[in-house]
Amino acid sequence: MADSKKRYLGGARILPPRVRGEMTAAQLVEGVFSAYNAARLREAARLFASKMLAPGATVAASLAGALTPGGYGISCLIPLVEAGFVDWIVSTGANLYHDLHFGLGMRLHHGSPFVSDVELREAGVIRIYDVFFDYNVLLDTDAFVREVIRVPEFQRPMSSAEFHNILGRYVTEREKVLGVEGHSLLAACHRAGVPVYTSSPGDSSIGMNVAALSLTGSKLTIDPNLDVNETAAIVYDAKRSGGKSAVLILGGGSPKNFLLQTEPQIQEVMGLPGKGHDYFLQVTDARPDTGGLSGATPAEAVSWGKIDPEQLPSAVVVYTDTTIALPLLTAYALANREARPLKRLYDRREEMLDRLRKDYLAREKKDG
Repeated sequence: MADSKKRYLGGARILPPRVRGEMTAAQLVEGVFSAYNAARLREAARLFASKMLAPGATVAASLAGALTPGGYGISCLIPLVEAGFVDWIVSTGANLYHDLHFGLGMRLHHGSPFVSDVELREAGVIRIYDVFFDYNVLLDTDAFVREVIRVPEFQRPMSSAEFHNILGRYVTEREKVLGVEGHSLLAACHRAGVPVYTSSPGDSSIGMNVAALSLTGSKLTIDPNLDVNETAAIVYDAKRSGGKSAVLILGGGSPKNFLLQTEPQIQEVMGLPGKGHDYFLQVTDARPDTGGLSGATPAEAVSWGKIDPEQLPSAVVVYTDTTIALPLLTAYALANREARPLKRLYDRREEMLDRLRKDYLAREKKDG
């Protein structure tokens, strides 16, 4: 075969096994997902399990879209956290708010998107596409949040990671009382020492309740400066300690950018050495040409210093629905990787931030 032909025909032959009823999800991904976006999902699963979950890699996940109300916190995200496969998180506030419903033992139901929302409103039923729940779920969750954040330990400025960790402790205790342990992602992250940040604290019902209590004299504020510096410190520590930084991006939006901007914060703003995140895995249904794919493709992210250009061949974008891809990625990872020791990055926040601060101040002093 001519060299030019070998270059293009050197890939494995497409000859998948017949699908069998007893096949596991991991076996389907590995053996049957042979072309098109299915093949991209297989590439993503291999990247996640083989490189991103290697012992020296620190894995961040960004969460956008209504994942927790659909049950994906319980089914996928909590198992990933408990297995040590996700070390820190950036999420929309909405995902964290709806996660609370499960930790408080409230009921969400399968429904249909093809109903009258006027009738639902009259019946006091909330709809998130095909997820239904009683309007009182919102009121009762709001009441829980307000009750908790009135306590003295919340009466000060803090990062969103500290806020969610303390809130997660209260949810953990409520889970025990109600007998629903393992239902809340925030509670699981509290137990595992996984810091959870939200890139827009006021853009959710949790933030709305925090704002409401500020009118009554509450001293609680979420400090975005702490969030920016703490997240940069996590990435800086991972890289300066000889490890890798890996990002698992579920959807796009603000959480994606907040996660990725850690590298420009280190390089561009602080002037410290860096080359970008090492491993990039994104699941999205957006397109870059319309401006709807926040942060665009990994290739474009290289131009910002967000992604290490030497690692670009390992970056994978899967153009599909997160609710389809996430369970398959989770099953594949759990089938192909042993659980990793928990990094408990939440407990090391001050240490990592101090390292970043010292190096930044030293660079500032050197530059005059």
